[in-house]
Amino acid sequence: MPVYRDKARNRWRYEFDRVVDGRRLRTTKLLPAAWNRAQAEAYAHEQDASLYALATGARREQPLISEAVRLYLTEHAPSLKNRAKLERDLALCLPYYSGRRMDELPVVIREYTAQAGVSAATVKVRMAYLRAACRWAWKTHSMGQHDPAERATLPAVRNERHRYIGRREVLQIAREIVHRDARAVTLVAYYSGMRLSEALRARPHASTWVLDDTKNGERRLVPIHPRTAHLARRWPPAVPARTVQAWFLYACRRLGIDDLRFHDLRHSAASAMINAGVPLYTVGAVLGHKAAASTKRYSHLDIHAG
Repeated sequence: MPVYRDKARNRWRYEFDRVVDGRRLRTTKLLPAAWNRAQAEAYAHEQDASLYALATGARREQPLISEAVRLYLTEHAPSLKNRAKLERDLALCLPYYSGRRMDELPVVIREYTAQAGVSAATVKVRMAYLRAACRWAWKTHSMGQHDPAERATLPAVRNERHRYIGRREVLQIAREIVHRDARAVTLVAYYSGMRLSEALRARPHASTWVLDDTKNGERRLVPIHPRTAHLARRWPPAVPARTVQAWFLYACRRLGIDDLRFHDLRHSAASAMINAGVPLYTVGAVLGHKAAASTKRYSHLDIHAG
């Protein structure tokens, strides 16, 4: 039987012990603790087919995922804005793909999803990086016989938040923030919809905030709300992001608010715009959404506003 329950480890174990074309092939692998029988048998089916194909010469040996990652980081990643995060995240999941072939990418993703011990959103981001590295190596270096991402499905993540606050709550929070610059950033973030990092580097020009370098790589103009025009005259503030976050959380605790994050100010800005009758398309442009799908999370607000 290719899979059986290893009683000593209390986990499923895969074994391959066959004579193929006169050669005896043996391999064994302890499967993730969270896997059930169906997952173990699906893995066994894939591995049996792969080992038979290799032994009979129907398929050549696949390159390693680690080699694809190495090429991706040395040749492609230097041109990316998130290179440091890429390197860090791919290093953290190295134990899961070290020594694994590119055609095992779907299995690696399933294993990491089952036992990584991190949030579903983090799993999805890291496995997306790994999939991108393998696909890039396949496209640019002809590594592997087919696109390794074809069967590599990322886990579904339902992490949409619908936490919005209004002007009154924002002003209450601002009053609790004694640090002048941290208070100013909080107000600007709410009245502009900019991310914290964007608010700190925004450049005021006439009646707009100018963002020369954004998350999607495009220049963006954000209207300066009349209520923050006086703050724009002494921008940017000399305060680090961690200080703003600390004061914001302090103010929320003082008010007994335990379910609010600084990033929710961005969602609240979208809510305020929609309640004021601003079309979803314009809201997306102000927030810097490259895809319309990113703005659709606010569509229920549009319905209520109408």
